[in-house]
Amino acid sequence: MGPTPRAARALVLLAGFYLLGLFLLAALAAADWAAAVHTPGPFALKVFIVSAVLALPIVRGMFMLRTPPYEDVPGVRVDESREPRLWQTVRDIAQQVGTRAPDEILLTGDVNAAVSEDSRLLGLAGGTRRLRIGLPLMTGLSESGLRAVLAHEMGHYGNADTRLAAISERGRVHVLRTVAHFEERAGAKVSKERARQEKKAAAAVAKGRKAKEVDTTGTGVTYRAMARLYTAYGKFYLRATLSGSRRAEFAADVAAARIAGRDATSSALREIPVIDAAHDFYLNCYATLGVDAGLLPPPGEFLGGFRHLLAARHEELDALRGELPTEPVSPYDSHPPIAERVARIEALPDDGRASDPVRPSLSLLADADRSFAAVEETVLTPAALGLRRLDWPELVHAAMSVQTERSAQRFGALALGTAGGEDTSPRGTDGGGGTPGHGADADGTPGHGADADGTPGHGADADGTPGHGADADGTPGHGADARPGADADADRTSRPEADPEGDGAGAATLGALLDAIDAGALWRIAERLPRSAEAAAAHGRAAREFARPQLRAGLSQLVSAEYLRQGRARWQLSWAESAALELPYGHVDELPAALEAAVADRPDTGPLRALLEPVAAPETSTPAQAPSPGPTA
Repeated sequence: MGPTPRAARALVLLAGFYLLGLFLLAALAAADWAAAVHTPGPFALKVFIVSAVLALPIVRGMFMLRTPPYEDVPGVRVDESREPRLWQTVRDIAQQVGTRAPDEILLTGDVNAAVSEDSRLLGLAGGTRRLRIGLPLMTGLSESGLRAVLAHEMGHYGNADTRLAAISERGRVHVLRTVAHFEERAGAKVSKERARQEKKAAAAVAKGRKAKEVDTTGTGVTYRAMARLYTAYGKFYLRATLSGSRRAEFAADVAAARIAGRDATSSALREIPVIDAAHDFYLNCYATLGVDAGLLPPPGEFLGGFRHLLAARHEELDALRGELPTEPVSPYDSHPPIAERVARIEALPDDGRASDPVRPSLSLLADADRSFAAVEETVLTPAALGLRRLDWPELVHAAMSVQTERSAQRFGALALGTAGGEDTSPRGTDGGGGTPGHGADADGTPGHGADADGTPGHGADADGTPGHGADADGTPGHGADARPGADADADRTSRPEADPEGDGAGAATLGALLDAIDAGALWRIAERLPRSAEAAAAHGRAAREFARPQLRAGLSQLVSAEYLRQGRARWQLSWAESAALELPYGHVDELPAALEAAVADRPDTGPLRALLEPVAAPETSTPAQAPSPGPTA
């Protein structure tokens, strides 16, 4: 369908909204006339009032003609003097598509590329064109892949999709506004009636009478009936306009294949879901790892560090590329499923451009590091920009040390019964590890912490060695909000790198727990920990077997925190797998047996106490890394 028929259809659908409003206003006027002619004066007055109240949202929806203004997406506008190669590439592609190039290019911090246009006269006249390109998307795409994406976006300009979107958007906005007005009035009427009935019920109780149950079933029914009419039309409107949007995506894909090549377009479509999943994983497990401790990576590395992850995990990402995401299909989708788009492109004839040279698309930028730093300034909130900056190795060690200390204290509070031990920290990271797209456990496998029945989660490995950054008290990990623009709480800017309770509190907790174990209280401690129904019903040896892994994992957290307090262990950054805690030489082999002895049927804390005995001078031998299985995809 060409631009003219699509424009005519959009105008007819928009006119349908106004026709529905006129029909309803005519129906209300007819009701007013009938009431005036055939009913007594007081009843007619009520009808007039109801009609006026119902007509107001209809009239507001019809005559509030302004659509929402262009949303200023956080990013950096770059002109041709700053990014000549990028602008030249965009202009060349626009010329090949046969359309006018954008007037502005905006570099953003998301995995996306999009075009918009400030059209006039309901889309009949063009306006300022804007192209948004996400730096994370450029980080993951080759130059040929980015050219395919840009050709797709220029295809939207060439097909007049951005101009016609103004008409469709206006209709959607008007329908939603009108429905919202009716729902708002219905909600206000229900609230008022509920308050009236509750007040009446309270008065009845005060007089010693039985209060009636509050019932607002019939309240606001006329408003909701009107809202349902507009909702029904809105669904029809969305189905009609969004089906056109999906066809426009297919047409833009064909334009991309014609300009950039079939294989480059197919590869880019396959790559985008992988980049998106990997970027979410990076934000959760690396970029925001230190936010809860008041820390961020160096300027430019909040976005630019994504390059390190992609380079280190290419094998895992290759596995993800082999399977296209399965998406539920809905008539209200604006884009077709990615698998269908790839299938259509790959069904095109071979154009012989499969061997185009592969260069990173960031090479189109004059200075990628400067661009990362500039965009970061616009994406992060002022509170986040005020956090302390550390290089990646120091950041991982400081952030994971804080998380380990807090996890250990939570377990200690549970075990000793001094507090509820509830995990109140934000969720989302496992200390820089796992598998992209899955939120991984401490050992690099997907999961969610210690199970309720006490099986080891991601606080420690199955053998009891220190894990990689999650809790051992049955709660998930520690991280922070992964969104790049997420607000950092005000208190995060002033948090120290170490736990505020310092060495004394943690060491005392571990010592008290070991003393309690020596006093024969191990299995009473186990009863304080979270348990599944099956574990709670077990007795004797079965109950001990349920509890033992969780006790071992929690004790491992306390031991890890003690090593860190003594300065004898260090968290090590890894872009390829989970962050790992390096222990003193030989301890990685001795610690599992010492933990097993401490939670045995006849506990012995001696080996563990011996390992934790502070040394007089720093050990000079090379520390051994605690073993951890590799990540799984």
